[in-house]
Amino acid sequence: MEEAAQRLGTGVRFIRRLIQERRIRYVKLGKPVRIPESALAAYVEERTVDPVRSNRSRYGRAA
Repeated sequence: MEEAAQRLGTGVRFIRRLIQERRIRYVKLGKPVRIPESALAAYVEERTVDPVRSNRSRYGRAA
């Protein structure tokens, strides 16, 4: 969980909440919990927002 938190730039508490709410895939091996690299990549990909292109003038608005 520590490595997953580091890769996502969050705290371990956030990763635990993702697991508890079943918002990310994980593997439970007895007590230890592992998050596959593919699950982290999928989580980031699903939540990536593309920028919106703006057609605004490059000089801004007149006062």
